[in-house]
Amino acid sequence: MSLVRIATVTALAGQRLRLELTDGTTIEREVGPLLNGPVFKEIREKPELFARVRAEGGTVVWPNGADLCPDVLIWGGAPPADATARPQRELQVTQ
Repeated sequence: MSLVRIATVTALAGQRLRLELTDGTTIEREVGPLLNGPVFKEIREKPELFARVRAEGGTVVWPNGADLCPDVLIWGGAPPADATARPQRELQVTQ
C-alpha cells in the first residue's frame, strides 16, 4: 500500500488548510504553529501569500519554496504502522 499524501490544498482563514488526500479523505489542519523560521516570515505575516499555497509532490508548498512535512500535516508525526488507519478530520498540530 502506498503512503497517503496530499493531492490538493485549499487555504482557509486563520492559517488553516483543507487537505484532500490521495486516499479520498478530506481533513483540515491549523498550521500556524508550524510556520516557524525565516522562510515562513512573509507567509505568517501576509494572508495573501499564505493563500498561494499549492499541493506539489504530495505535500504543500508556497511560491518562495517553503514547504511542510506531509506526515506532520496528515498524521501529526510519523505515519501509523497500521496501513488501514485513517487520518483524523481535525488534529491539533503543534511544534
